[in-house]
Amino acid sequence: MDNRFFIDSEKLSPAALKKKHRLETDPSCRKDPMAYLPGMEKIESNIKDRVLSAVAEYDPSIYTAKDVRAALEHRRCTTEDFKALLSPAAAPFLEEMAAKAKLETEKHFGNTVYLFTPLYIANYCENYCVYCGFNCYNDIRRLKLSAEQIEAEMKVIAASGMEEILLLTGESRGKSGVEYIGEACKLARKYFRSVGLEIYPLNSDEYRYLHECGADYVTVFQETYDIEKYETLHLAGHKRVWPYRFDAQERALKGGMRGVAFSALFGLSDFRKDALATALHASLLQKKYPAAEISLSCPRLRPIINNESIRPLDVGERELCRILCAYRLFLPFAQITVSSRESAAFRDGIIKIAATKVSAGVSTGIGDHESKYEGKENENEKGDEQFEISDSRSLKTMYEEIEKEGLQPVLNDYLYV
Repeated sequence: MDNRFFIDSEKLSPAALKKKHRLETDPSCRKDPMAYLPGMEKIESNIKDRVLSAVAEYDPSIYTAKDVRAALEHRRCTTEDFKALLSPAAAPFLEEMAAKAKLETEKHFGNTVYLFTPLYIANYCENYCVYCGFNCYNDIRRLKLSAEQIEAEMKVIAASGMEEILLLTGESRGKSGVEYIGEACKLARKYFRSVGLEIYPLNSDEYRYLHECGADYVTVFQETYDIEKYETLHLAGHKRVWPYRFDAQERALKGGMRGVAFSALFGLSDFRKDALATALHASLLQKKYPAAEISLSCPRLRPIINNESIRPLDVGERELCRILCAYRLFLPFAQITVSSRESAAFRDGIIKIAATKVSAGVSTGIGDHESKYEGKENENEKGDEQFEISDSRSLKTMYEEIEKEGLQPVLNDYLYV
């Protein structure tokens, strides 16, 4: 993948352009992606080594139709079975995988589908990730919502009937500090029963603070578990430190968070190995913290501002469906989320089989909800989006369409007492 994706911004100074080009073309000027930076908490855990070892040993080509058939016949899906279900040999078995995944989903979740919406409160970023619309060298409108603006957005979302919100920022401690995010959590707790976070990785004491402010769970995308590929895609910033990002979910649980979500971004590297690593990461952490609520996401690359050429590598809808079915069989109790990156048709189909949670009323821009629902068109009050979405249906529309399929939409199932 060519690193020089982006049109050079006219707003960048000559010094910034020089640094950007050096990062793209000269690996020697980039920091070691395995070396921690000052202030980053290290925890004692062997999960990272176990995941990397399993992925290094995984050769998808060795599995046969016989292995796949045996995996589908087993009552419990082992790690070896999961590897077979991700392999090329499993491609002809998609319908059988889907049928078994549907039974598992119904066994553990009934006919329920959970709904939530994301709220982007800032899009400043200090990382140079070549595939992301928020990256620090991309020429976009940047915005950080004030407390008043955040509350206005939340009021609009809450008025739609939504009870769970996911708060997101770009990865910038300087612009979106922990205290700023904490205040957003306190506001969210006024309007929503469940509050999630998708922000830059933190230390366990910082996660504890945000939990005390009202956050329930944390989502962290590892992006890819392929360290060599990760190095070529994350050229600068704290996000470049691969192991600190890997341990984020465990630090969040140490900080008291109720749940954590895992994901690779399919299309960055070998999707089979990334899916294996994601599921093993979640499974091993579940065994270590049995009370934790575990969730998996399955995003694919989407086009972004200044880079419409970004597309997922060899991850079509059939491949994505197979990954989700394999996830359900390997981790039957896990929540599986399918975002609005995917089409309405795909999401409508997969919630009948393996997925149990979908977003609704989505905007990935900053300050979009109030303008969308109340007719405000001041572009100066909005920040650009992170990526393009495919499914823009409102909560009302999705709720009604889920009911028409004989499924039960759920806005929240957790009560604090």
